[in-house]
Amino acid sequence: MRKIEEMHIVCADMEGIFTPEIWINVAEITGIEELRLTTRDISDYDVLMKKRLGILDDNKLKLKDIQNVIATMEPLGGAQEFLNWLRSLVQVIIVSDTYEEFAGPLIEKLGWPTLFCNTLTIDSKGMIADYNLRQQDGKQKVAMALQALNYKVIAIGDSYNDITMLKAAENGILFRPPDKVKEEYTEFPVALTYDELKKHIKKILGNYR
Repeated sequence: MRKIEEMHIVCADMEGIFTPEIWINVAEITGIEELRLTTRDISDYDVLMKKRLGILDDNKLKLKDIQNVIATMEPLGGAQEFLNWLRSLVQVIIVSDTYEEFAGPLIEKLGWPTLFCNTLTIDSKGMIADYNLRQQDGKQKVAMALQALNYKVIAIGDSYNDITMLKAAENGILFRPPDKVKEEYTEFPVALTYDELKKHIKKILGNYR
C-alpha cells in the first residue's frame, strides 16, 4: 500500500488536451476569424474574453448558436482511450477555463469526468452578457488545494492559462503546445502524442504502478 503522502492526482486542461478548441470551431462555422484567438495567442484571459463577448454582441450571436456548434464536436482522436487509461491509474480532474453552459456535450462524450470550470451570465434574449470565474487563477488554486489534501499533482496543459497550474504542480507537462509557449517555458517536458504523454506519466507513477 502506498503512503498517503505519495498519492497522485491529475489536473488536466480540457480544450487542446481532450477536445478541440471550442472558439476555433465557432470561428470556422461562423466565418468570424477573430474568434480563432485563444489563450494560446493572448495570455491575459480577461482581455481575451472581453474581446470575444464584444465580437458575439457585434454579430448578434447567442448562447444557443455556440451550443449548436459544440453539439457537432467530438473529442480529439484517441482522447477517450487515453482518458480511460489514465483514470484506471489515477484520479483525474478536468480543470478548464470553459463554461458549464458550453462543456456538457463534450464532457458527456468523455464519460463524465469531474470538471472544474466557470459559468456564464445569459440575458433575457439569450445573449452572453458576461462571464463568471469560479475564482481568480482557478487552475493554480485547484492544484494548491489538492496539495493541501496531501496529493501530489500532475498537471497537463497546452496554453498560457495553464502555466500557473503547471508551476504549482509537482509535475507539469505541456501537451501539443504552440511553439512560443514551448520556447518560453522550457522547464516543462513536452508531449506531442498520447503515447508520449503516457510515457511521461508512467515515469512519474513508475514507483507505484
